[in-house]
Amino acid sequence: MHLPLNALRAFEVSARHLSFTRAAEELHVTQTAVSQHVKNLEDRLKVTLFRRLPRGLALTDEGQALLPVLAQSFERIGQLLDQFGDGRAREALTVGVVGTFAVGWLIPRLRDFQQSHPFVDFRLFTHNNRVDIAGEGLDYAIRFGDGAWHGTHAQPLLAAPLSPMCTPALAAELHTPGDLAGQVLLRSYRADEWVAWFAAAATPCPLLRGAVFDSSLTMAQAAAQGAGIALLPVRMFAQELQQGRLVRPFETEIATGRYWLTRLKSRPVTAAMQAFSDWLLQTTPK
Repeated sequence: MHLPLNALRAFEVSARHLSFTRAAEELHVTQTAVSQHVKNLEDRLKVTLFRRLPRGLALTDEGQALLPVLAQSFERIGQLLDQFGDGRAREALTVGVVGTFAVGWLIPRLRDFQQSHPFVDFRLFTHNNRVDIAGEGLDYAIRFGDGAWHGTHAQPLLAAPLSPMCTPALAAELHTPGDLAGQVLLRSYRADEWVAWFAAAATPCPLLRGAVFDSSLTMAQAAAQGAGIALLPVRMFAQELQQGRLVRPFETEIATGRYWLTRLKSRPVTAAMQAFSDWLLQTTPK
């Protein structure tokens, strides 16, 4: 059965307001036009949708059955049309990002990506470098490491060498790497990082007795509150350095990996994925 869209819309709006007058105001047409549309719909369906009362309208059983179906349909149409605001359909992009990179690099620049690619419906989820791309339904995952993940295509992003960071008060007590032996050294779940740093500093590694963290973000917060000295990717904590919450007492640094943009090799690259990849590779310093 062919039913005119204007008549269906007139009924749906009138049913919400239970008033032809208010429906006419919403649709920017005359009350007579709304009433005629509804009358035409009733004639086509061969049912009465409204009971005309002295002070308004009341839905019949048939009208009550039709209203939720039409309301849901018009809502879905509206949601879909909203996706064409810039002349092309919006496309979802779901990215899992290691929290340190998300806070320290991506989020401050995310507005630039969204303004230059308005068709992308960007969805960000953070993780602590343990991620299941397929299981979590991700298009991309940004993670830290050596780029060798089975079944994964990995594009190198920025390097993030590690160096000790702590409060200015703690730094004032440190003159040589050997002075770290008397301090609390906060640790990540990668147990060999401090050992590698002391080797690079040509200094024996002391007994490690600081708390262990699964995230550089939380470890940096602990260091900023004076809980100890953290070995952190300095590039990701530029704001803390600028604000003076953390300082870098020594220049020695170690490279234990870098950030990578990864996806499943079996995942076809969509337009949104390509746009994000191109933007990220262009804007990320090597």
